Amino acid sequence: MTTLFDRYRLGELDLPNRVVMAPMTRVRAAADGLATPSMATYYAQRATAGLIVTEGVQPSLIGQSNPGTPGLHTDGQVTAWRQVTGAVHANGGRVFAQIMHGGRVSHPETTGLQPVGPSAVPAVGEVFTPTGPKPAPVPRALPTAEVSEHVHSYADAARRAVDAGFDGVELHGANGYLIGQFLSTGANLRTDRYGGSIGNRIRFAVEAVSATVEAVGGHRTGIRLSPGAGIWGATETDVPELYGALLAELAPLGLAYVHLEATTDEEVLLGLRAAWPGTLVVNPAFPMGPRPTDRAAADRWLGLGADLISFGRAFIANPDLVERLRQGLPIAPDDPATWYAGGDAGYLTYPAYRHVA
Repeated sequence: MTTLFDRYRLGELDLPNRVVMAPMTRVRAAADGLATPSMATYYAQRATAGLIVTEGVQPSLIGQSNPGTPGLHTDGQVTAWRQVTGAVHANGGRVFAQIMHGGRVSHPETTGLQPVGPSAVPAVGEVFTPTGPKPAPVPRALPTAEVSEHVHSYADAARRAVDAGFDGVELHGANGYLIGQFLSTGANLRTDRYGGSIGNRIRFAVEAVSATVEAVGGHRTGIRLSPGAGIWGATETDVPELYGALLAELAPLGLAYVHLEATTDEEVLLGLRAAWPGTLVVNPAFPMGPRPTDRAAADRWLGLGADLISFGRAFIANPDLVERLRQGLPIAPDDPATWYAGGDAGYLTYPAYRHVA
C-alpha cells in the first residue's frame, strides 16, 4: 500500500516523500516584489516536504493581485529569489514557484493599473489593497490581440524562475484567478476564440501551459485547478466536461503534474483522476475551509489514486510537518491573525516539535 512516506519520481526530481507544501499567500515580500531573507528562512524550514510550491508569484505588474506579494518579472526579483531557492536546496529540498496572474482579482491601488480579465465583469467580493479591502473593480476586457501577451507572461516568468534556481513552476489555474476566469461561464462572456464553447474557454489555459512547456520543459511545469470552486464568482456550469476536455488537451504535453483541489464532487474528481495519465497531486481540503488536510484525508486520497498530497495550512505552524505526520505527533494550531500580517511573528516563530516545551 502506498504511504505518504514513500519516495516518488517527479519529472527529473526524486522526492523523498509524497507530501507537498501547497502554495499559500503570506504577503511578506519587500518593495518592488522582492523576496526577503525571512522568506528564505520560512521555506528552508519546511524543506523536508517532498516538494514545496511557493506562494503565488505575479508574472507581471498588471498580474499582481495582492499588495506585498513577490514577483518574477524583473531582474531584481530573480536575484532576490536566489536566496530562497539556495536556502531550500541547502536544506535538501525541492521547490517550484507558483505563477499567479490575478486578472480581475486586483485593484488600481495595488498596481496603479486597471485590472484585466476575459470580460468587463467584476469579481464577486472585496479585494485586498494597501489601504484595506475594497470592492472588486470592473476589469478591462482583454482585446483578442492582447491575450497572447498574458499567455506568454507565464512562460516569461517560468524562464526567470529557472534562472532564479527553482526546480520548476506551477501555473495557478485555480481559485478564480486569470486562468480560472477564462474557464468560467460567469466571468468569461467573450464571443471570440477564447469564449463560448468549452473548447474556446480552455484555450487560454492550454496556450499558457504550452508556452511554459516550450520555455522550460514539461518536466518543470505543473498546473493547479479547482473544479467547480466558484471562488471570486468564477462559476462554471459544466465542470466534468470542462475539466475533462482541459486534461485531454494537456495530456500530450508531458507535464510534471496536475494539482487538483477537492472543490467539487468526489465522483467528478475520481473521473478526472481516471482521465489524467500523469502525476496527480490532490489537496483534499476546500481552500480556506474549516478543515485543513490531515493524515486521514491524505491516506484516503492516496488509496483513491492520488500520487502526491498537498498540505496547506498545516505547514504554517508545523515547519516539521512531515516528521509530525510520520511519528503521529500533535499538529500545532496556527494563528489566522498572522497569515497576512507581515513581519516574522506567526511566520518564522513556530518551532519544530522537539523544541516545544
